[in-house]
Amino acid sequence: MKYASTRSADAANSVSAAQTIKQGLAADGGLFMPQEIPALTQDEILMLKDKTYIERAVYVLSKFLTDYTEEELRRDCEAAYGEVKFPGGAAPLVKVDDRIYSLELWHGPTCAFKDMALQLMPRLLCRALDKTGEKRDAMILVATSGDTGKAALEGYCDVDRIRIKVFYPVDGVSRVQKLQMATQTGANVDVCAIRGNFDDAQTGVKKIFADASIAKELDEKGVFLSSANSINWGRLAPQIVYYVSAYCDLLAQGAIMPGEEIDVCVPTGNFGNIFAAYIAKLMGLPICRLVCASNRNNILTDFLRTGTYDRNRHFYTTMSPSMDILISSNLERLLYTVAGAEKTAAYMRALGTDGKYTVDADVKAKIDESFLGYFCDEELTKKTIRDTFDTDHYLCDTHTAVGLAAARQYIAEHGGARKIVLASTASPYKFANDVYTALTDKVAADELAALSALAAYSHTEIPAPLAGIDRRPVRFTKTIDVCDMPADVLSFAK
Repeated sequence: MKYASTRSADAANSVSAAQTIKQGLAADGGLFMPQEIPALTQDEILMLKDKTYIERAVYVLSKFLTDYTEEELRRDCEAAYGEVKFPGGAAPLVKVDDRIYSLELWHGPTCAFKDMALQLMPRLLCRALDKTGEKRDAMILVATSGDTGKAALEGYCDVDRIRIKVFYPVDGVSRVQKLQMATQTGANVDVCAIRGNFDDAQTGVKKIFADASIAKELDEKGVFLSSANSINWGRLAPQIVYYVSAYCDLLAQGAIMPGEEIDVCVPTGNFGNIFAAYIAKLMGLPICRLVCASNRNNILTDFLRTGTYDRNRHFYTTMSPSMDILISSNLERLLYTVAGAEKTAAYMRALGTDGKYTVDADVKAKIDESFLGYFCDEELTKKTIRDTFDTDHYLCDTHTAVGLAAARQYIAEHGGARKIVLASTASPYKFANDVYTALTDKVAADELAALSALAAYSHTEIPAPLAGIDRRPVRFTKTIDVCDMPADVLSFAK
């Protein structure tokens, strides 16, 4: 399996899976995509029904990472998804009501869905360094709106030949998320806040990747840059697995018949998680509709409804901060899939110069075949948390609530009877203050007090990774301007 840039149709520039994971971004600034989508037959899905999550992961990933052996993938998946990292098992599927099933992706070491990819990705990267004969060390550069940063730090902590640098918006993450990053252990990690929002951080990171002078200086230090965001295929590929696994679990639970179509709803900001579901659909998984759920920053909803992507709008800070994004990087992969490299490159140039683009009618029609967009404001988010707990006895976080609200809007508008797999992206305790307030109309003394208050009210337990987080030593306190990010990266490379 070879991979090519979303902005170039030149097959001569295609690279292996290992090179793709090592490199992160294509040389022309595009994102890597497989040159073909492997098939997943109904017989294969039935075979996977009775397998473990680890076995399913090895099988699906082997179709994409063809220069990795089955034994290598098995060892890496066992280390990533075993009981040590995911006590009780990875990605359980929990029934919320007669239509909606919650795919709980947050039972890993950081209580967020990012663990599903970022426990595996460091292992894939380490192997990629050997497979490509790379002599330099890798520096993972991450912009985060909260969850990716901690998950990447946890995944790459003390990994040989790799160091990791994380930037986050100083006022754009929850206190719990900030503490998770600020207290991270490991000799190879560094964390820095920036004055700005997530898009400022992400744009700053992309500029560093594109700066030839920085690359040259790092090369002289024996270091090269790679990414842990979902722009890296090594991050996105593991996300395909859990949609396949969810379908298999529905079969195993007797909720659907073989070959029966389902819908998938994903609360999303950067579009990576829902695009992984789209890849699963293209492989042959019986998915009908992909429901894209946005918060008040509803740029994706507007795009899916109008065909115009316009980031020239107000940026809102919400109670679902991991979705507070106006540049959805992985949307480029969807454009490439339905429109080809030439049109995608033109759209990205327009986004860079004008902050917006409009797809043509043919491209819009192809997107409409699979995707629908809905959004949810703050009041509806709180109401959804409260109503779901009171009616369905299901406790969810703010991001999952956005997804639930979108799924219910979709049901009200389209009816039908298909089961809906909802990607539940974080533990409710990651955003305990907002969840507690939504349930009780009370405000806890602070975010840490909210952990105990939520546990007492809901009669649920605080997840072990979050218990006592305020008693851990704080290591990282630095805040810088966006313009100082390049110098900070170079300093960390010494």
